[in-house]
Amino acid sequence: MERIREIDPMLYGFFKDESLELGERIAMALVEFARTCDISFDRSYFPCFEFASKTTRFSFSDSLSYNWNSIPSLIEEHPELADELNVLGQKLKNLEEKKSILRDARYHVKADAQAIWGGGWGGHSNPDYGRLVNIGTEGVRAKIAECKKLGNPDSDWFYRACEMIMDAFDILGERFLELARSLAATETDPKIKKYYEDAARAFEVVPKKPAYDFVSAAHSFSLHFVADGNDSPGRFDQYMWRAWELTENKDEARDAIERLWENFHDRRSWNLCLAGSDENWNDESNELTYEILRIAREKKYQTPNITLRVHRNTPEVLWDAITDTLASGIGMPALYNDDVVCPALEKIGIPDYDSHDYCMNGCNQIDIFGKSHMGLEDGEVNFAKCLEYALHNGVNDMNGNQDSIPTGDLRNAETYEEVERAFLEQMEYLTYLACNSANNAQHARANYGPNPLRSCFIDGCLEKGIDYRNGGPLYGHGQILSEGMPDTGDSLWAIKKLVFIEKKYTMAQLIDALCANFEGYDELHHDFKNCEKFGNDIPEVDDITARINNRFFQILKRNHTYRGGIYTGGCSTFSRAAGYGANTAALPNGKKKGESLLADSIAATPGCDTHGPTSLIKSVLKYDHVEAGSGFVFQNKFDKKIFNTEKGRESFKALAKAFFAGGGQQYTVTVVSREELLDAMENPDAHRDLIVRVGGYSAYFVQLDRGLQENVIARTFLEV
Repeated sequence: MERIREIDPMLYGFFKDESLELGERIAMALVEFARTCDISFDRSYFPCFEFASKTTRFSFSDSLSYNWNSIPSLIEEHPELADELNVLGQKLKNLEEKKSILRDARYHVKADAQAIWGGGWGGHSNPDYGRLVNIGTEGVRAKIAECKKLGNPDSDWFYRACEMIMDAFDILGERFLELARSLAATETDPKIKKYYEDAARAFEVVPKKPAYDFVSAAHSFSLHFVADGNDSPGRFDQYMWRAWELTENKDEARDAIERLWENFHDRRSWNLCLAGSDENWNDESNELTYEILRIAREKKYQTPNITLRVHRNTPEVLWDAITDTLASGIGMPALYNDDVVCPALEKIGIPDYDSHDYCMNGCNQIDIFGKSHMGLEDGEVNFAKCLEYALHNGVNDMNGNQDSIPTGDLRNAETYEEVERAFLEQMEYLTYLACNSANNAQHARANYGPNPLRSCFIDGCLEKGIDYRNGGPLYGHGQILSEGMPDTGDSLWAIKKLVFIEKKYTMAQLIDALCANFEGYDELHHDFKNCEKFGNDIPEVDDITARINNRFFQILKRNHTYRGGIYTGGCSTFSRAAGYGANTAALPNGKKKGESLLADSIAATPGCDTHGPTSLIKSVLKYDHVEAGSGFVFQNKFDKKIFNTEKGRESFKALAKAFFAGGGQQYTVTVVSREELLDAMENPDAHRDLIVRVGGYSAYFVQLDRGLQENVIARTFLEV
């Protein structure tokens, strides 16, 4: 094994003692690799390294993954080790296959049909990055020692693994200290030399001890952030505030933030959360909040995702900074309403002192900072596909397969209630499959992908002596997302009105028309396509859309997660809306088979809201946002001319405040002109920096596929 240590230290560390528990072996692999991995300072002069060798790779989503396919190349380089490497390669393969048996039990027909998915990946969470910054590895070691005394049974291996993670951080810190000193000694550029000297001074203290100013905090944070895999920074302005206050030279602190921002952008970091309230509704924004908004406006990057929490006591000066930042056209910050999110979390058993510590990860999934493993987007249900199955008795009209349960031939339905009942049966069945599939994946990762690194930085794990993946965090709820609710509500209302109220058509005629993709049914298609749509403050269609979504939330809460919580719902369409639309057959809202246009948030299907922003908001507020335990995305597009005037900005603020006062949870905004978007489709090179909001993230418009570009353009431009 000593020769293996020379060529792949991480592989050596993992197989050094196979009698140990898997979590302890993973920690040992990280320690071994920390001693020898390539380290450097990135272009922002912060720590740069990666826990990845030819055969193994550590990441926040998969913990340690095993690449046995790389073994032949190692054997080619070291033929004398062929026998030993082949044995290790087979063991890696066996481990990966065990993990995948459960993880990949995902009801492939339903997933391939784009009706549902569940547990497709390990997901995000928000470890407490402030722990290393503010108490150091010595403080974490003291916490481990304290928790050991609690007498948790069969947890000795777990605590040893956590201690080894601290060893890995200390080793890396010592190595970066020596690297910074050597680089400073040879650097001739005074500015760069100072960066290295500052890094050396920082690593004389961190990560073992608390950071003493913002620069040292930035180095400590970066060490943890990179080791963990560049996930979501979480409540950055809160846990970095102590270091900011300790810094006398604020220019140096501002320079460090700007360099960190380059670092976030280079690494495609996920979600950074700002401001918010405490459990007594005191505002928690601070000087750092405003600095970050300033940098975001100036840099105009599409990453990281920035979310900002507003509430009943958000100061007007912060609202002004929000509006200024949105006016820059970056589609950020996304706004979340504490007055809705906190009660939603409290309804599922999270006390107010923790509910007010929520933040977002990934695109817009809700987590409790440093206390949960729940905001990771466990799965999704396509409402439009559920309706398709209901109308065709469980048959997928795209391929003719019986992909879902039979719920009855609706050609002879005598009441609208029969149609809605069939839809709800399909939705309940497919929601159950999504939850079950997600639980299979959670089970697999708990058993074959423990994460001792995150276990050190999420409350509950050390106290219980249980891994982050296996129920250790204080909160283990889950989040299943929804897609195509407005399209489905529009379709159900059209059926109710045209078939059962006006009796202009029969269900048999409608289903025949759908099967024919409306060919030869021009009048029917015209009537159904032009029937009233969600998003225009029309009670009949709004009530149906809200009712089916609220029922989805009720169904979810009957399902428990493997991690030890319950499922809640949300709507974070990411970039999937166009794909779902293309894989959904003809619908009674007038959509034809294969058309990609599908609602990309809880708002109206793009282009269907024609009565202005007030009507749209009234429709969207028919949903029960307090039942949404994940991000419930309300996405609007405003013409940039509105944000170019003081009156326009004040009108936007009034609109947003009215939405939140009415019970809205989340609000995202794109500020751009329609002419820009159209020109960007034809002349992409002239618009490389044009940013739009897509579901839960901002993206460069020209990098989106054509179907998604068309969805964005179809979204109504609002005037206020």
